[in-house]
Amino acid sequence: MTAQTEQDLTLLRDALGPLRDREQVAERLLESSLKHSFDPETELDWEAPVEEGKWFWPPELVSLYDTPMWRRMSEEQRMDLARHEAASLASLGIWFEIILMQLLVRHIYDKSVTSKHVRYALTEIADECRHSMMFARMIEKGGAPAYPVPRIYHNLARVLKTVSTTPGSFAATLLGEEILDWMQRLTFPDERVQTLVRGVTRIHVVEEARHVRYAREELRRQMVTAPRWEQEFTRLSCGEAARVFSVCFVNPRVYENVGLDRSEAVAQVRASGHRREVMQSGARRLTDFLDDIGVLRGPGRRLWKSSGLLA
Repeated sequence: MTAQTEQDLTLLRDALGPLRDREQVAERLLESSLKHSFDPETELDWEAPVEEGKWFWPPELVSLYDTPMWRRMSEEQRMDLARHEAASLASLGIWFEIILMQLLVRHIYDKSVTSKHVRYALTEIADECRHSMMFARMIEKGGAPAYPVPRIYHNLARVLKTVSTTPGSFAATLLGEEILDWMQRLTFPDERVQTLVRGVTRIHVVEEARHVRYAREELRRQMVTAPRWEQEFTRLSCGEAARVFSVCFVNPRVYENVGLDRSEAVAQVRASGHRREVMQSGARRLTDFLDDIGVLRGPGRRLWKSSGLLA
């Protein structure tokens, strides 16, 4: 162990305790990648027909679930909405993963190319490439259209990923990964859901667990070592990312595409206590972590509350 590493282990700590050595974390994640990585092209049966009577997303996770509009809908229309929302979430996932890949490349640009930390980042980028292609194939298989985020947020992301500092990048990474991961952990064991969708979510959950570990460890390190201005900027940019994420989570065009009144559907989703609980439950593990390491403070915390992801 080098003197620098020993110093890091001795001095770097936060509210959660001492930080782990960066290279040791990366080594464990590389070992896990060797044992638990999947090729969706061969792992999943893309030629199997769509299964009649099965959902593309668990009904309890559909945005309108338990609203007055949901209670008026036929079972067929509910299942159709779930199919479109699955396509919307997969589209959102691809958007986030493309942003994440760019942020990871920026993160390693000035670091040692022979380090395990950089090697794992490149491994994660390869994972995200496969995930994006997998989500795109799932959208096609379901027969619903892709749902890109609104143009204003698509362009806002160009700015955010260009000006984002390193801790902001990892905070945004966790935002994009952990809420969807929570939903997917409920999806892949659910026998009411299409076998293909369950397979997609299983692969994503297994591989994303490594990505979350990498991002959490690096965000802790960055929040300890970053200058004061960068910590404050991270709190603001993370809060704004949460606001954008909550707005873009389900594209409102899904309601029109299944024959519902868009304005009424959006209003009922916003008023839904069930939906609010689902989103806050999905974010709770992340918000607890961000709170512990000092990210949820000041105006940034208010942005998180306005997003509906923080009670």
